[in-house]
Amino acid sequence: MMWLAYGGVFAAFLATHSIPTRPTVKARLMAALGASGFTLGYSLLSTAMLLILIRAAAWPDPIYLWSATLWAMEATRAGMALVCIWFAVALGHPNPFSFGGSRRKSFDPDRPGIVRLTRHPMLLGLASWAGLHLLPNGDLAHVLLFGTLGGFALLGMRLIDRKQRREMGLEVWAETLRRTKAAPLFAGFTLADLGRAALGLVAYMALLHLHEYFAGVALV
Repeated sequence: MMWLAYGGVFAAFLATHSIPTRPTVKARLMAALGASGFTLGYSLLSTAMLLILIRAAAWPDPIYLWSATLWAMEATRAGMALVCIWFAVALGHPNPFSFGGSRRKSFDPDRPGIVRLTRHPMLLGLASWAGLHLLPNGDLAHVLLFGTLGGFALLGMRLIDRKQRREMGLEVWAETLRRTKAAPLFAGFTLADLGRAALGLVAYMALLHLHEYFAGVALV
């Protein structure tokens, strides 16, 4: 019975992520809420459904595919510190290749910052988050959870590439990408990124202490 409940939450999670982004539905929501209202509402809904899904993964009786080990738990803790720093730095850089072409006009392909490393830093961070959480969570429900989310993040890179090529135009997209990849490795990183990295560490420490409340597992 609890597996059915978990499956229902999973289905609701997928529906609330996919239905609002369908062109006709999104157009109506943006007309009613505005672009910023849609983005805020969709972000809050996505976050709420993710937190519910994470808690729902503990409902079914566990079916273990592998056991948690000390090294896996420590690797996840250390890796998540880096992921939090990665997210914090990525949020500070304009990126024409990712969701909606974030701050496209302010992007300088000769000083691309973190975009020099990957076109999709946020999705790569999400995939890393999922992969790291697979290490100590070998029960079937959590393998399905983190495996699916990690797979969606990786698939999303290809889908967004296709969308951005269409919106930017293939020639502009290709030329912008060529200049981005030709830039020096650390071009575009600034002292502000050190501040963002520090904020990422603060967020990591907060997540360690709050993990018990939103994920049901105490880490400190």
